[in-house]
Amino acid sequence: MANLRVVKKDIDFLLTEVVSDCWTFIYTNPNKKSEDAIDIISDAVELRNDLYSRVNHPDKNNVRAFYKAVNQDLLKGADALFVRISHMGTHIV
Repeated sequence: MANLRVVKKDIDFLLTEVVSDCWTFIYTNPNKKSEDAIDIISDAVELRNDLYSRVNHPDKNNVRAFYKAVNQDLLKGADALFVRISHMGTHIV
C-alpha cells in the first residue's frame, strides 16, 4: 500500500494539472467557453474534496482494496475531466 501522503500528493498533482489546463485555456482563449472551463474547475475541486474525504476515512476491513478503488476513481475522474477539456478546445467558434 502506498503511503497516505503519496496518495494525497497524487490526487493534488492530477487535479492541479486539470485546473492549470483550464486556466491556460481561459487565458489563451478570452471570452470563449470560459464558463465551461470554470465548470470543469468546479468539478475538479469537488472530485478532490470527495477523494480526500474518502482517503481520510478509510474502510478498515480491506485497506488495500479501498485505496485501489480510490486510485481508480482518481484516474477515471481525472481522465474524464481531461476529455472535457479536449472537447472544449476542439469546439471553439
